[in-house]
Amino acid sequence: MELEAAKMLAAGLCMGLGAIGPGIGIGILGSGAVQAVARNPEARGQIFTNMLFAIALAEAVAIYALVISIILLFVV
Repeated sequence: MELEAAKMLAAGLCMGLGAIGPGIGIGILGSGAVQAVARNPEARGQIFTNMLFAIALAEAVAIYALVISIILLFVV
């Protein structure tokens, strides 16, 4: 029974810590993109493209944390 509780704790910590970083990063990225578009509206398309690329990279970290959490729950 203690092993099951440890697996749940490890998976929860993995997902929590693995998602808080990308969440904060995406918030900072969105704020910077809005400020950049406000300063230079003509560059909106280029800023938007780069913003989406960076968000995809940040979300990949959260997806990796999800995969590891699932592995911890069902494989280990």
